[in-house]
Amino acid sequence: MSITIYIPGDAAALAMGADAVADAITAEAMQRNIKIDIVRNGSRGLFWLEPLVEVVTAQGRVAYGPVTKADVPELFAAKFLQGDKHALRLGDIETLPYLAKQQRVSLRRVGIVDPRSLSDYLAQGGGKGLARARKLAPAAIVQQVTDSGLRGRGGAAFPTGIKWKTVLDTTATQKYIVCNADEGDSGTFSDRMLMEGDPYCLLEGMAIAGLAVGANKGYIYVRSEYPHAIAALNAALKDAGDWLGDFSIEVRMGAGAYVCGEETALLESIEGRRGIVRSKPPLPAISGLFGQPTVINNVITFASVPDILAQGAAFYRDLGVGRSRGTLPFQLAGNIKFGGLVEIPFGATLRELLYDYGGGSRSGRPLRAVQVGGPLGAYLPESQFDTVLDYEAFAAVGAVLGHGGIVAFDDTVDMAKQARYAMQFCALESCGKCTPCRIGSTRGVEVIDRIRAGATEQIPLLRDLCDTMTYGSMCAMGGMTPYPVLSALNHFAEDFSAVKAPLPQAGEGLG
Repeated sequence: MSITIYIPGDAAALAMGADAVADAITAEAMQRNIKIDIVRNGSRGLFWLEPLVEVVTAQGRVAYGPVTKADVPELFAAKFLQGDKHALRLGDIETLPYLAKQQRVSLRRVGIVDPRSLSDYLAQGGGKGLARARKLAPAAIVQQVTDSGLRGRGGAAFPTGIKWKTVLDTTATQKYIVCNADEGDSGTFSDRMLMEGDPYCLLEGMAIAGLAVGANKGYIYVRSEYPHAIAALNAALKDAGDWLGDFSIEVRMGAGAYVCGEETALLESIEGRRGIVRSKPPLPAISGLFGQPTVINNVITFASVPDILAQGAAFYRDLGVGRSRGTLPFQLAGNIKFGGLVEIPFGATLRELLYDYGGGSRSGRPLRAVQVGGPLGAYLPESQFDTVLDYEAFAAVGAVLGHGGIVAFDDTVDMAKQARYAMQFCALESCGKCTPCRIGSTRGVEVIDRIRAGATEQIPLLRDLCDTMTYGSMCAMGGMTPYPVLSALNHFAEDFSAVKAPLPQAGEGLG
C-alpha cells in the first residue's frame, strides 16, 4: 500500500524549490523501498511555508514546511510518513490561524484537490453547481447569480447578473463566454493559483455561464507569463471529456501587453489583432467577440459561480457588507512578513489584513503606504488602514479594491519615486490609441522628474495633467494612472518637497 504525499506544483512553490524536494523524496523512498504516490497539488497560499509537504496519515493530512532538499533524509529518519514529530512539522495546516480564520469559497479546494483529476474534483464537491444549472431555465440561472450579489472580481465590480442578463436577452444565434485570465496587476496571483490548483472550478463556472446565456463556446485568455496555468487548463480540458456537455472551451495565450487585461483590447487580441482598446458603445455584451454578444468575466468571478448555484444565492449574499457581497481573495505582497492569499468576506479592514494576517512588514519597520488594486491603484497612508474592505468604502477615500492585490511598503519608501513609476508604467504599457494616455503619461514622467529635482512649482501642472488623463482617456489605463500619482501627492507631500534625485541622464527614463 502506497503513502500519498502532496507537494505543490504551482509557480510559487516551484520558485521555492518544490521540484527538487519532490525528486529528493522520490529518491529517498526508492532507496528505502517505500511505496509513495506524490500528488502535485496547488499551493494553499502560505508562501513563507513553501515548499509545503503534506502526508496522508491515519490521523489525516500532516504538513511539514518549509522543506528543502537537504531536509528530506532527516524527515524520513523522523518517520514523517507516519506524521511523527520533526522541527518542520506543522500538523493539520488548516488549523493554522492564517488559514483557520479565512472563509474560502472560490479557492476552497486549492491545495486540497488534485488539479489533474476530474474524479477528485467531483469527490471534493465540484460539479454540483453545473448539475443544478442543467435543471434550471437560463433566466433562472441568471436570477440566481443576480440575487447572490456577485460583482466582477476583475476590478470594475460590475454586477455579474446584469451583464449575463444583457447577453441572455439578445437574439443572436451565436454567443461567447470569455474568461479574462490576463492577471497583470502587481501583487496579484489568485487567478494563477485557481487555474493551477483547481482548473475544473473555472471550467464549471464558464459552462454554467454558457447555459445561462445560450453560449456553446468559451475562451480563456491567459497571460503568456503563466505557462503552468496554461498547461493545467489544457490538461483539465483533455480530461473533462463529456462532462462539459456541448460547451467547448479553448485556451488562448496572451500577447504580453498589460492593456490586454482591458476587456475590449483582450477581444482584439483573441481575434488576432493588436491589443488596442475599442470605443464603447457598443458594449461587448451586445457586440463583443467576433461581433457577437459576449460575457466577459475574470477567473475569480467564474470560480464563484459553482458554489452560488450549488448552495443557492442566499449562501453567497449573506456574506459580506453593503453592496459588496460574498468573498474576495486578497493577495498580500511587497514588504510583508507573511505574504500569501487570504480569502475572506468583505467587511474586515485593511489593517486587519496587514497585521492579523500579514504580520506587519518583513523588514520590521513601520508600514508607511499600501497600494491596493494593482499598479493603477491608490496609495493608502497609515491613517487610512482602518478603511473597510468594501468597494464603496474604498471609493469614498479615492481608492479601489480592484483585483484584491495588496502591496505593502515600509517607511523607507520614496513616494515621489512611486508616483513616477506609475506614470512610467502607463507610458510603457499604453496601447497608444488615445492622446491623454499616450502623451499624458510621457509628459507626466517628465514633470515628476523636474519636481524631484526641485521644481516644486510644477506640482499644480502635474495635478492638471492628472485631471486631463482621468477625464479624457478612453479606458482605465490612462484614466486610473492618476490614482497612485494623486494619492502620493495628497498623502505624502513631503516626498515631493525635498530634492530626491537628479534628473535622469541621457538614455535613462522611459528608454
